[in-house]
Amino acid sequence: MKQFKSFVAAALVAISATAMAHGDEDHAKKAGPVKKEQKDWGIAGDAKSAKRTIEIGMADNMRFTPDSIEVRQGETVKFVVRNSGKTMHEFVIGTKAENDKHAELMVKFPNMEHDEPYMAHVAPGKSGEIVWTFNRPGDFDFACLIAGHYQAGMVGKIKVAASSAKGDGHAHKH
Repeated sequence: MKQFKSFVAAALVAISATAMAHGDEDHAKKAGPVKKEQKDWGIAGDAKSAKRTIEIGMADNMRFTPDSIEVRQGETVKFVVRNSGKTMHEFVIGTKAENDKHAELMVKFPNMEHDEPYMAHVAPGKSGEIVWTFNRPGDFDFACLIAGHYQAGMVGKIKVAASSAKGDGHAHKH
């Protein structure tokens, strides 16, 4: 057990150094229109369409607050993500499979640049925003994919409840 704890401590030190390298990168959003590409978990939304704002806290304990969110299919949400930690964190919406794949790439290429409308890279003490339309029902994830953060459990869940816009499900006689 003592050997395992030593391994974990050494791994965290190595991960922190890697995360700091990524943390030095400037991930400011580029000016211009947001790329609207349909994903399994939705599509980039317009700020004026957002009827609800959800604040998400990120910290160096590798946790999000809250770590579970419920939205309705068709809902556009503005996420305001605040980093109260001392290292760079990010908020990435996706499927578990997509986030697993992206997290693997981040371990191999910690300084890779990416700028997608479902991602916010947030420097220590700063905040970022994402506006996202959840146009498909299902269970999705959000995560910090910086090397080591995802592996330490910096993940959360989004449940998108199916909309009942197609009627109430009862047959009607006409």
